[in-house]
Formats: sequence, C-alpha cells, structure tokens
Amino acid sequence: MSDDDGKALTKIQTLEGMAAAAERVRADGRTIALAHGTFDLLHMGHVRHLQAAARHGDVLFVTVTCDAGVNKGPGRPVFTEQLRAEMLAALGCVECVAVNPEATAVNVIQCVKPDVYIKGSDYANPDDDITGKIRDERDAVEAYGGRIEFTDDITFSSSTLINRYLDVFDPVLREYLDRKQNDAVEEEIDRHYSDQLDELEEDGGDPELAGMIAEFRDRLTAEIAGYRVLIVGDSIIDEYNYVFPMGKSPKENMIATRYRDSEVFAGGVAAAANHIAEFCESVEILTAVGDDGYEDLTRKSLKPNVWLHAITRPGKPTTRKARYIDDSYMRKLFEVYHMDDTPMEGEQERRLVDEIERRAGDFDLVIVTDFGHGLITSRVIDALSRSAKFLAVNCQSNSANHGYNLITKYDRADYICIDAPEARLAVADKYADTESVVTELLPARIDCPNFVVTHGKHGCIAWKRGGKAAKVPAFTKTVVDTVGAGDAFFAVTAPMVAAGARMETAGFVGNAAGAMKVGIVGHRQSIEKVSLLKFIRTLLK
Repeated sequence: MSDDDGKALTKIQTLEGMAAAAERVRADGRTIALAHGTFDLLHMGHVRHLQAAARHGDVLFVTVTCDAGVNKGPGRPVFTEQLRAEMLAALGCVECVAVNPEATAVNVIQCVKPDVYIKGSDYANPDDDITGKIRDERDAVEAYGGRIEFTDDITFSSSTLINRYLDVFDPVLREYLDRKQNDAVEEEIDRHYSDQLDELEEDGGDPELAGMIAEFRDRLTAEIAGYRVLIVGDSIIDEYNYVFPMGKSPKENMIATRYRDSEVFAGGVAAAANHIAEFCESVEILTAVGDDGYEDLTRKSLKPNVWLHAITRPGKPTTRKARYIDDSYMRKLFEVYHMDDTPMEGEQERRLVDEIERRAGDFDLVIVTDFGHGLITSRVIDALSRSAKFLAVNCQSNSANHGYNLITKYDRADYICIDAPEARLAVADKYADTESVVTELLPARIDCPNFVVTHGKHGCIAWKRGGKAAKVPAFTKTVVDTVGAGDAFFAVTAPMVAAGARMETAGFVGNAAGAMKVGIVGHRQSIEKVSLLKFIRTLLK
C-alpha cells in the first residue's frame, strides 16, 4: 500500500467519527460543506459535483448511502459501501468520508451540522424528487441556520451507465427493457399523453421515453390514490424461528438444531392490505381469527389507513405457519402449520356473507386473498360475485390444500393473479405451454377479462381479453425470502388493473414489486409507493 493509499483510508470514519471531526473543524473557525449520495460507479459528473461542493466550504465531508439503503433496481449497488467510500476518499477535494446507516441524509445533517449542504442541480426542483427527501433535508439543514446549495455542471446518471455497460441485467431482461424503451412504451405514452406529445412536437422537443413512462406511473398511482378497497381473505401469522443446524443426531435419524431467535409477522390478508394501503386512500379487511390472541398482533401491524373487521371462530386457532430457518444462509429447513382449515359455517359464515352483501358494493375494488384455509366458502364466493363492482382474486395452492383450492371455484372475476403451477392445476394440463394456459385454457373455464400468471425467476405472462399475451421477465435473481412475493405482486397490481392499466404495465410494475419483496425477510416491511417508483425509474434509465 502506498502512502497515498494509506492517507486516503484514514479519511473514512464512522458517522460518529465524522461528527467529532466536524466539531474540531468548527473549533478551528473553519466551515464545512457536506455532500451525500449513493456514488455507485464514481464518474466525472460526480467529480465535478464534489469539486464544486468543496468550494462552498473550507473542508468537504461526504457520506454514502449504505448498501441496505440503496434502492436502484436489481444488482445494485454494484460496488459495496466500503468500496464506494474508498473511491471517494481517494479524491483530493474530500476531507472525510462516512457510510450513512440510513437511507436518507437527514440523520447525517443533524449529526454533522454542515454550514452548507450540497446537492446536484437535478434536485433543485423539489417536485422532481419522487422520494420527497430533498424537502426533509432542506428543513433539517435550515433548522440550525445552515443552507442548501445546488451545483450545476455536466451530469451523468450512474444508473444509466451501470444499466448499459456493466451487464447488471441478464440478456433476456436487457432485450426486454430495450424494447420497452423503444416500442411498447412509446405506444403507452402516446395513448395517455397525446396532447403533451403534440405540444412537444410543435416545440421541436424530443421527449425521453423513460422519463415519460415514469410520469405515467406517477399519474396512475395518483388516480388510484382515492380508491376505497375491501380485502377479504385468510388471516395468517407467519412465525420465523431462526436456528443453527447441528447435524444428524448420533442416536436417532433426525437433524438437531439450536434455537437462536424468532420473529412473528401478521401475514396473509394483513400483509396484502399493508401493501395496498400505500397506494389507496382506505383499506378495510374482512377476515376470521381464532380466539388465541393473535387478533391484537394483527391490528397492531396494520397501517393507519387499514381497518380490520374480524369474525372470531371460537375454539379454532388463527392459522399460524411456523418456519424453521438456518439463519446463516436464510434457508428454510421445515415448517409447522397450526391450523384448522375446515370450512367456516353456521353463524360465522352467515355474518361474513351478510357483511359482503351489505357493504361490498360501496368499494371501488374488492380483493380476495384466498389461501384455502376455510374462510372462502362457496356461499362467500357467490356473495362476492354478486356484490363486487370490480373483483380481483388470488387463489393459492400450498402444502395444506394442494389440488383442492383451485381458481376454477370462482365462476367470475375481473382480475385473476395466480402462479404457473396453480394455473396448470386449474386447467388440469401439465404440459401445455404457459401462454396457451393463460390465453385459452383459463378463459375457457372462468369468466375473467384480465389474467396474470407469475412464474418465479421466469417473470410473468399478462393477458387481457381480445389482446396478445405479454411476457415480462423477472427483475432480480437475488432472493432472500420468497414468502409474500406473490401477494405483493397481486396487491400492487389489482388497483392498477381496476383503473384500466394495460396488462403489460401491470406485469411490469408487479414484477418490480415482487423483485423488491424477495429482498425482504417475511413481512418486516411492505412495498412503499416511493420506493417502487424509484425502482421502476432506475430500471428504465
């Protein structure tokens, strides 16, 4: 290691160390300029930005977003937080570097208290920042008398350079994204923005397709924001038990494990409702729970705009799926279901049917998350079919109901989202190509104009009656946990389909939501609107 290398590494501090360094700088009577960003692939645009930033203070401090806080699509960040910090530390204009453990710079500003906070010119208009973070950052720096400044020099997009030249996308996804940015996207834009395009043409402007489709996403999500949504489905408690496998017992033919820790999440209908709540004004849940205390856990897990209406089933448990996981590799070893999946009947069934018949028509959208655990009976399905203005259904096969909980028990729906094995079971065809299953076999059995069949790492196929099937590839191959990925896809896309989005657009957004969800353990967090839009915009750069 050269002396210069060693000197550069000494610039890298913890955030606490940077705060202490800031105090020493202020004690010397010098001023601090602070820049913050991801800096994934440091390029000339960054260098010019940081050189300009350094001129706003006596010293320049720089913080980088931690790996966990980077939300820029599959394969990102390309460079780890440590490597990004080292690249920045190698610049002569930079005095100190730290990794920010949070996704926003507000905590850094409050900790370091720079005299000037520096951002690039693309943040000068806060309305262009879909995250809304620039407003929070401005408020934080102005709260103690600091100010914010914007540099104005040549700009490059790291995401564009990475997407185009570093092969973060596999060939299938690369070809798809290239096509979206040149053909189908232009068609979509022309449909929704014909007036704007005419104006641009008259002015001699050249619209950027990726930016326009991002605008379309904003407009669509704004349209569904006022929706009232009713979601009917099974309550499930997802229990994650983290263990260390100790190997085969010397005395018995079994694997012994050592318990480490556990987490408990409200899954099933509650998880789906939390996804939807980020996009729609109000969400109400109709479900059934046991008399075992898990109703309180479920209520506490819900977002503020989600209301739970739960029917208690005396003497029966709330379905609880206990998973045992090797936490060193996040590999599921086995799971234990605590459940009674006998069909609901009697007074409880009557109450649920009455509630659906009385209230379902008041909602813009009724969503069914049918896990086959006894809640959705034939009477409930009849009530949903008669009462819902727009009915979206996800009917799942799992270890408890494989082959018994088929989408064909619904004779009508407006949008159906299931996975490929569930679709094949429904049409009793093991070998037909998936496109034929979606466009011919399923529509022949169910009166539904909109279908999506998801297919894991192969993406999804989306189809609308009278149109062609659209194949959308998966947007990530990195999987932490698959639990709830299909629910996230369905929950995010159902309001879009109800609002009239093209099915390919729904498939695109759904795959983005699924890609984000497989990076989340259990239901630690739901899909957020801002994060999803940011992910999509990065894909299209």
